[in-house]
Amino acid sequence: MSAPDLNLLLVFEALFRQGSVTRAAAQVGLSQSAMSSALGRLRAQFGDPLFVKTRSGMLPTPRALELAPALTEALAMVRGAMGKREAFDPASSSRSLRVYMTDVGETVLLPTLMTYLEKHSPSIRLETAQLPAADLPLRMESGEIDIAVGYLPQLPEKIRRARLFEEHYVCLTRPDHPLGRKGPLTLKEFLAARHVLIASMGSGHQVLERTLAERGVHDNVALRLPHFIVVPLVIANTDLIVTVPSRVAAVTARLMKFKVHPLPIPIPSFDVSVFWHERVENDGANRWLRAAMVELFANER
Repeated sequence: MSAPDLNLLLVFEALFRQGSVTRAAAQVGLSQSAMSSALGRLRAQFGDPLFVKTRSGMLPTPRALELAPALTEALAMVRGAMGKREAFDPASSSRSLRVYMTDVGETVLLPTLMTYLEKHSPSIRLETAQLPAADLPLRMESGEIDIAVGYLPQLPEKIRRARLFEEHYVCLTRPDHPLGRKGPLTLKEFLAARHVLIASMGSGHQVLERTLAERGVHDNVALRLPHFIVVPLVIANTDLIVTVPSRVAAVTARLMKFKVHPLPIPIPSFDVSVFWHERVENDGANRWLRAAMVELFANER
């Protein structure tokens, strides 16, 4: 292979992060035709298509996934050696950052976060991403995911973290639900009820599913979903109940007047944290967004 063109490495990085020729071109300041031409040179240099057009966007080939960690690390080293640690000005920056969080996390965090960003960094752009938690370490190492937020105990130690708050589970029902009408929701009532189970909350929440299964609730799961968004509409018109983190229950209850019940079975509380790869420890935009999340949510009651 001939000596690498560092500009092409920037093109690779942008395509890997954005999954779109148009968005990648905007990130590096090229026209769409120039970006397409640069992709052609990348393909020739590495002898591989690298990125293939699909209905889901430009997806990396296995060769691109193999190259991504080394190339992004090389770019970080070059930037450091050249002293090109760009000063980050939140008031004027139009940086785009990809944040992993489930829709449960979006419900709790994004309204407050976007209000803060509108005031302090009005041009910054966020894109949330949902993917299997097992894929997160590689996606963070490659730079495809800038920050992850949630309960993610399976992330390796090289992924750095800052605790935001402690969370626990509660039960959510429609306000006139017969359960818990004469007092606190009892264990007998909870076990006999028909349940909605959300499977999107990330692998850290498997303890909830295991505990419910051990108590026999698994046989009473009427609806299993990969996301939260439709759950309020379902339980508003049925006798189904759902177990969710307390903050998402509080948000939902404020919007639609649901009833929140203490969970009648013991399930340990858990920490919600913000995570980032050591590679972006000193990236100005990443560091600023992490600090904003800590300011907004750390030790929140």
